[in-house]
Amino acid sequence: MAHAFLSKRIVTPHGTQPGALLVEEGKILGICQPSEVPVDAVLHDCGGDALLPGLVDTHVHINQPGRTEWEGFRTATRAAAAGGYTTLIDMPLNCLPETTTVAALEEKRHSAAGECFVDWAPWGGAVADNQQHILPLAQAGVLGFKCFLIYPGCDGFTMIDQQQLEAALPSISQSGLPLLVHAELAGPIDAATQSLTQADWRRYETYLASRPDEAELQAVRLMIRLCRQYSFRLHIVHLSTALALSQLKAARKEGLPITVETCPHYLHFAAEEIPDGATLLKCAPPIRSKENQCGLWRGLVDGTIDMIVTDHSPCPPAMKREETGRFDQAWGGIASLSLALSVIHTDCLHRSHTLDDITRWMSSAPAALAGLASQAGALQRGREANFIRFDTEAKFTVTLDKLHYRHAISPYAGETLRGAVKATYLRGEPVYHEGHFAQTPSGREVKL
Repeated sequence: MAHAFLSKRIVTPHGTQPGALLVEEGKILGICQPSEVPVDAVLHDCGGDALLPGLVDTHVHINQPGRTEWEGFRTATRAAAAGGYTTLIDMPLNCLPETTTVAALEEKRHSAAGECFVDWAPWGGAVADNQQHILPLAQAGVLGFKCFLIYPGCDGFTMIDQQQLEAALPSISQSGLPLLVHAELAGPIDAATQSLTQADWRRYETYLASRPDEAELQAVRLMIRLCRQYSFRLHIVHLSTALALSQLKAARKEGLPITVETCPHYLHFAAEEIPDGATLLKCAPPIRSKENQCGLWRGLVDGTIDMIVTDHSPCPPAMKREETGRFDQAWGGIASLSLALSVIHTDCLHRSHTLDDITRWMSSAPAALAGLASQAGALQRGREANFIRFDTEAKFTVTLDKLHYRHAISPYAGETLRGAVKATYLRGEPVYHEGHFAQTPSGREVKL
């Protein structure tokens, strides 16, 4: 039996329009006028709520297996469902073992089985010594590869130097899959840190000075050159400095296959507003100035930055070192799966951006990066009915009970946001509805 979801605002690839989203047996039948709804369809009147395609997050640290006490598939995907995400792509580090071999990939798949409220897929890792595992991982179903040009914060996932990276790039290029790069180089960071030996590490400006823009600029410059030389798909993760936009824009104009992401925390918070000791706001690269934030928004508008993803990177509360407030000792990561859409929608209202913009940045562009453009990121006939009902008028204050991931800590706590996810549907069935979750997880691994 068909179900018809009536809304005055259905966000489609061709713009936002009124109508009815028709769903049957987990698939989208199409979008029609209310007068064209089949007489035997079950009607769902969404009133003034908008219908958007399920969001896609290509930068999530789920940490299972091995560090489920940080976050696991069940808790991460619950938070994702509450935030309007229907597809997560899991990063290959912070779990144990790291996803750098096919054997480790199979362990991850085993740990995810029956645990997921939304769909997921894995990235593989490119590390110092796994060049021979790149093509086997591609054949086994990872959607791409992640590497760090600097120490990643955990010992098991090794950074990759230029010589090691160049040994892996022919295989990455042959796979046709993207390489996701944490683009910071150690040289400028080491030099900056050495000059801060007497600094107060409770001050945010000390931490900010320890991760200068130049570390990102040099790394982006290196990766553009390697992209030109080895002809692979390059993706720059969590860009935090707007100073890199000019060289990225020039490289793309040259025709190089480069995409770029940024994150809600870089678009919402600014260094000038971060109190000393506020270690919940530590991330790497760091949150920079208000002027820099405006530059990142301009990069989104002109298309140099393709997408907004969360870099959901949770940890046990003690690792944020709130009791000391020392940024040099705190874990760098911000969790936001359940709030990101509301955060970005709130900021977009102040900047006159539309639901079409948000859908492009948070759904269709990430889906394209992961190779899932034909499966996710759009409400189109024949696709799985993964969509969300979004109340753009709702206002709410962020409280810890609204987070849903494993550890209820957040730098957004206490903020008033505009726009709330009413319901999230996976293959036509509600996995989240007004604070309640499906009893049985129905998410599964998405494959190319």
